[in-house]
Amino acid sequence: MKNKTQILYIHGGMTFKNRKDYLFYLKNKEVSVEKKIRWSDDYLDKELGKKFEIIRPRMPLQEDAKYEDWKIWFERYIPYLRNNVILIGSSLGSIFLAKYLSENKFPKKILSTYLVGSPFDDTCFGEDLVGGFKLKSDLSLIEKNSKNLTLFFSRDDDDVPISHAEKYSKKLKKAKIIIYKSKNGHFKITKFPEIVKMIKKDTKELN
Repeated sequence: MKNKTQILYIHGGMTFKNRKDYLFYLKNKEVSVEKKIRWSDDYLDKELGKKFEIIRPRMPLQEDAKYEDWKIWFERYIPYLRNNVILIGSSLGSIFLAKYLSENKFPKKILSTYLVGSPFDDTCFGEDLVGGFKLKSDLSLIEKNSKNLTLFFSRDDDDVPISHAEKYSKKLKKAKIIIYKSKNGHFKITKFPEIVKMIKKDTKELN
């Protein structure tokens, strides 16, 4: 395992202003018994193959997330990470990484950070962004922690407005910001070949 490149993937989640809103969500959320096929699951394992070790912590209270809880749990994984780790955050997981890396010096060398469909502030469509996930005004430490930083947005995202890409680009001087015409809304996709290609390129440069 030691020679494998580690990928730490932080999934999305939801935040609610109060318990009443949370219970309303639970009572009204559409329920499905179909297996969800997401780019971040088997597809990523299959495409990246045996040279990678993908770590997917299940973050606490995903449906009613609090930043402080996520921070504690995330930090429990850091001792198991090696240098040249790749970080991927999706949705709430990406603003979590943005906040964490803008407020803490990361103790391991980060090869690359990928933030997919990352909210910037509490102006998402029909969702609250609360629970302590608010970003500070100075995000420069993210780029010190991770020299390779890529953010992905989709014009047809039904959760994160495209204006959030512009907000990040004003705060991050060296980040690569990629805007797709469509990624089936909020990256509800089964395949994500672009990120796979980038990850493979990252590790080629290591060898």
